[in-house]
Amino acid sequence: MLVLSRKRNESVIINDNIVVTVIDVRGDKVRIGIEAPRDVSVHRQEVLEAILSEKLKFSDKPSEESSGSVAI
Repeated sequence: MLVLSRKRNESVIINDNIVVTVIDVRGDKVRIGIEAPRDVSVHRQEVLEAILSEKLKFSDKPSEESSGSVAI
């Protein structure tokens, strides 16, 4: 993990096309802005974990056709 110190309005460039800028610092919270191409997904970690959990839940569920059961 790379650890950097940045002040308000300072940025970090990732892969020449993603810019992460410190917008504001208040107490123990930091607001950041992220500029990235539209084809790059940007999620908070807890949101990504929820998305992946939902995908996993639905992918583990056997469909009625594949299970051979018929609803009556």
